[in-house]
Amino acid sequence: MEFLFEYGIFLAKTITLVAAIGFLLVSLTSATQRLKKLEKQGYVEVKSLNDKYHEISQTMQAAILSDDDYEAVVKLEKKAEKAKAKESKVLKKKGGAETSQKSRLFVIDFDGDIKASDAEMLSEKITAILTQAKAEDEVVLRLESAGGMVHSYGFAASQLQRIRNKSIPLTICVDKVAASGGYMMACIGNKILAAPFAIIGSIGVVAQIPNFNRLLKKHDVDYEVLTAGEYKRTLTMLGENTEKGRQKFQDEIQETHNLFKDFVAASRPNLNMETVATGETWFGKKAAELLLVDQIMTSEEYLFSRYPDVDIYHIGWIEKHGIAERFGLAVEASIDRMLNRAFSRLKNRKVFLQ
Repeated sequence: MEFLFEYGIFLAKTITLVAAIGFLLVSLTSATQRLKKLEKQGYVEVKSLNDKYHEISQTMQAAILSDDDYEAVVKLEKKAEKAKAKESKVLKKKGGAETSQKSRLFVIDFDGDIKASDAEMLSEKITAILTQAKAEDEVVLRLESAGGMVHSYGFAASQLQRIRNKSIPLTICVDKVAASGGYMMACIGNKILAAPFAIIGSIGVVAQIPNFNRLLKKHDVDYEVLTAGEYKRTLTMLGENTEKGRQKFQDEIQETHNLFKDFVAASRPNLNMETVATGETWFGKKAAELLLVDQIMTSEEYLFSRYPDVDIYHIGWIEKHGIAERFGLAVEASIDRMLNRAFSRLKNRKVFLQ
C-alpha cells in the first residue's frame, strides 16, 4: 500500500512537470516560428559521391585482397594520382586552364508530403546547381512523393522546369513512389527510372469534404454561410450543400484534372492519356509498359553505373537553427533524459511487473 502511495505521488509530480515543460515548449515553438521568418534557414552542402564509392572500394579491397595485392593496388593508385598532378602542372605552365575531363552529375533529393514542403529547399538546391552546371552535365532527382496539394506540387514542378530550360539533362529516379503530384514532378524529366515495385501514376484529382449539417439540425443548431459572389463557396463542412454548388465543385475538379493531363501530355507525348489518366497507380514494370517510365532501375544502381566516368556530387540542404530553436531542442533533449531516468527507476522498482 505504501508503494502505491509513493508511486501515485511520483506520477502526479511527473505529470505536473511534463505539463509545465510542455507549455514552455509550445511558447518556445511559437517564438521560434517568428524568428525563422527573420533569419536565414540554412545552407547548401556539397559532397562528392565519387569519394564515397572510392572509400567503399578501398574497404572491400583491404578486407578481401592479400596484403601484397592490396599494397600493389595502393601503389598503382598513388602512381596515377602523381601522373595526374604532373599533367596538371604542365598544363598550367603552357597557360592552359586546369579543368576536369569528366562531365558532372548533380544529385538532389525530394521527399514530398501533402504540402510539398521540400519545394523551397529544392529551389535553393537547383539555384546552386545552375550556377555551375553546363549542358554536358546532368541532374539526377531522387524523388519520393505520393502527391498532395495541386498548387504546391505545381510550384515544385516549376523548379524542375528551370533545369530543362537551361538544356541540362534531368533524370528522375523513383525508388518507392511518384504518384499524383509526385508524377507531375517526375514527368518533367528527360528520362524516368523506377524500381520494379515503385508506385507510379495516379494522374487524377480527388477532394473529400465531410458535412455535419444534418447533425447540427438534429441538435437545433443553425449555421449560416454569407458570401458575395455566386460561387464564393460551393461545398461547405457545416452549411447545407446544394446540387448546384456540388456540380460547380465537380466542374472545378474536372478542370484541374484536364490541366493535369495536358501538363503530363506536353512532357510525355507518347502516353495514351485515356489509359493512364484514370487515377490508377501501377508498379514500376507495368508503368514501363505504359510508357509512364523509361527504364526499370533503382537510383543507386544508376548512380553507381555512372561512376567513375563522371564526377558525382550530392547537393544537400542543412537546416540552420536559431538561438530559440536550439534552446528548445536542448530543453527537449533534457526532458527526454529526465523521463528516461524516471522510468528507469520505476522499472528497477518493478512497477511494470506488478
